[in-house]
Amino acid sequence: MMNIKAFTLVSAVERELLMGDKERVNIECVECCGRNLYVGTSDCFVYHFLLEEKALPAGTAAFKATKQLHRHLGFKKPVSELRAASALDRLLVLCDSCISLVGMRSLEPVPSGARIKGASTFALNENPVGGDPFCVEVCILSVKRRTIQVFLVYEDRVQIVKEVSTPEQPLAVAVDGHFLCLALSTQYIILNYSTGLSQDLFPYCSEEKRPIVKRIGRQEFLLAGPGGLGMFATVAGISQRAPVHWSENVIGAAVCFPYVLALDSEFITVHSMLDQQQKQTLPFREGHILQDCEGRVIVATSKGVYILVPLPLERQIQDLLASRRVEEALVLARGARRNIPKEKFQVMYRRVLQQAGFIQFAQLQFLEAKELFRSGQLDVRELISLHPFLLPTSSSFTRAHPPLHEYADLNQLTQGDQEKMAKCKRFLMNYLNEVRSTEVTNGYKEDIDTALLKLYAEADHDSLLDLLVTENFCLLTDSAAWLEKHRKYFALGLLYHYNNQDAAAVQLWVNIVNGDVQDATRADLYEYVVDFLTSCPDQQLVWTYADWMLQRSEEVGVQVFTKRPLDEQQKNSFNPDDVIGCLKKYPKALVKYLEHLVVDRSVQKEEYHTHLAVLYLEEVLRQRAASSCSNTTATETQTKLRRLLQKSDLYRVHFLIERIRGAGLPVERAILHGKLGEHEQALQVLVHELGDTAAAEDYCLWSSEGRDAACRQRLFHTLLTMYLQAGPVAPELAMAAVDLLNRHAVEFDAAQVLQLLPGSWSVQLLRPFLTGAVRGSIHARRTVQVALGLARSENLLYAADKMKLRGSAIRLSDQKLCQLCQHPFAEPAFVRYPNGGLVHPHCAASRHRAPSSPSPGTRT
Repeated sequence: MMNIKAFTLVSAVERELLMGDKERVNIECVECCGRNLYVGTSDCFVYHFLLEEKALPAGTAAFKATKQLHRHLGFKKPVSELRAASALDRLLVLCDSCISLVGMRSLEPVPSGARIKGASTFALNENPVGGDPFCVEVCILSVKRRTIQVFLVYEDRVQIVKEVSTPEQPLAVAVDGHFLCLALSTQYIILNYSTGLSQDLFPYCSEEKRPIVKRIGRQEFLLAGPGGLGMFATVAGISQRAPVHWSENVIGAAVCFPYVLALDSEFITVHSMLDQQQKQTLPFREGHILQDCEGRVIVATSKGVYILVPLPLERQIQDLLASRRVEEALVLARGARRNIPKEKFQVMYRRVLQQAGFIQFAQLQFLEAKELFRSGQLDVRELISLHPFLLPTSSSFTRAHPPLHEYADLNQLTQGDQEKMAKCKRFLMNYLNEVRSTEVTNGYKEDIDTALLKLYAEADHDSLLDLLVTENFCLLTDSAAWLEKHRKYFALGLLYHYNNQDAAAVQLWVNIVNGDVQDATRADLYEYVVDFLTSCPDQQLVWTYADWMLQRSEEVGVQVFTKRPLDEQQKNSFNPDDVIGCLKKYPKALVKYLEHLVVDRSVQKEEYHTHLAVLYLEEVLRQRAASSCSNTTATETQTKLRRLLQKSDLYRVHFLIERIRGAGLPVERAILHGKLGEHEQALQVLVHELGDTAAAEDYCLWSSEGRDAACRQRLFHTLLTMYLQAGPVAPELAMAAVDLLNRHAVEFDAAQVLQLLPGSWSVQLLRPFLTGAVRGSIHARRTVQVALGLARSENLLYAADKMKLRGSAIRLSDQKLCQLCQHPFAEPAFVRYPNGGLVHPHCAASRHRAPSSPSPGTRT
């Protein structure tokens, strides 16, 4: 067990000052009250000294005792015990089994001669139950009888208030309120003298060892237990603390929080009440008195009196920290709460936690260090300042004074060990990331975020980018220089962007893409720049880099115009004509942009539709010219051209049909004829030139889309007529006619079709058509019948309502008044409201509501 210096033994009264050359006179008891020190001797004298305390720089103290007077008590026996009752200005003296009252200054017995006889020992109640400030409560152990007596001691008289019997002879006592902690002959007990109830604690043998009973706090006592244990016990008979281990031969004990002191024949040992460990050992021979008096611990031999001066708790804590005994220092610091004012304690305890954190940090105990830093509310800049150059140059931080640790920087702390240094930096990264969003960083977030950025950049950590794309307080000047030093150019661009310097950010990224500077952070940096400019509201910046993006990739670069945010597109922040003018040098990009306008945004402008159709057409012609084989399958571009020609009604049809003429694009030509309403010519092209009956059917469907049924019927009849007019020379068209009828039976007028069909065709051949035609006719007839029935039902309802209205008689005379104008009726004509009100026809015509009496109603 490592010792700490908790107490210093200082002489208080020298032997010569006390008894001169009297060799046979011994000190029997001592008492201290404020500056007053009293000593009782074996020759029945009481000595009074005044103590003068002088603090020394080392944290200890020196004492000078001045003798005031001494008085013989008139007995032939030694003075056994002394107790001061400062509230009464009296000293209670036990001598020859008699307790006398003497003046504290004069040492003269009280004139009344009040005394208590037959006492073997006594104890003052430091937690009195009565409220009288002019008396003290004293518990007396009887010399012969197995009884305990409770007295009230006044300035010049005593009064017994209670007498309690015990099962064995009591040997020692301590008092707290109504509770007595007693050492009997064979055991310790707790006794409530008010109720008489007792609680056994544990046994011991009084013949083998001297009993010790000390009150150490409210309702708690310290006892000398078996096996060399100092046992703690409450008035409830339980122990809330672990026992302390002291000598088997302890003859005295005292408490000076948070320590328990024990005296044996050779040593004074100091034990902590907080962790029950022995903290200090002081050699002290021939001691026989150890007593705590109003916070002072007095120890005496038979010839001299000494005081154990406690070192300040803060000094003890610092000594423990200096010895790297962190847990003991923290336990002692927490225990100091009861001895130090709250505000001062909080300041002291936070500092201790911080110091302990740095000790654990230096030992690479990072989890423990983190908890201590957090609990101690460490200004994290203390930790950052250990790492050279992490704090920004503009920071006003200065380290705490006195310092929390002994290290100048991380190099000294790790003694140049690179592995340890890397571990410390990783810890700091994690710790800063955890605390940067907490309240402890208020006021210096710039210092923390800047340091975190530097650590991330130095370690090539992935979180660097996360830091820069979220809210941060990194200082631009320091951070930019550090990122450039570590060649983190992409991250530097993010820093510029966060500080509203988008032009600088984009230029830096462009340099990376161009290879002017090297940074492999993002392999897709070109696409990232395009995305960035796509969402950038600065139009001038977009125009500045538009050519650069398009030159690298037309398909990707054009996205800066086609994928802009929807709100910008709705505002037309980029004029389409300006964009088209820019894209004239980039044909692929131009097509993409026009598709965006026409297809995606559905811009209703003839110029864009025609331009896109022309570009499609030119690409189709170019592909056909470049292709050596006559592939009839439509290319992707040709499919897009056909879709545009079918869906759009805005392009210049005549212009395109002239461009297509002679180009070998029959489907496109047919679509354009259809747009001009020349459906027969369109079908002629599809059927006779192209020979594609499926395309002809599709033409009828999309050409009539969105129009009435009659239009679609005309188109299908035209196609059917064209098939049938071909005659026997084209049997495949006859089969196409049959298929057309069977697939689209509902689109034909069956009566007209039957007149056109050749008489040689069988019913079985046209069965699907005939079945569909009959079903359609029946469905139409039944639908008409249902509608007619519903109309008749509605008519009957109206007729019934009319009959009800006519069934009630209305009597009209010149005595009745119009309820609107209040004039009589001069003619038999009137208007009656559903509520029964009658009004003139001309009054009803000029009003839009029913008369107010008898009740509102609607006109009929």
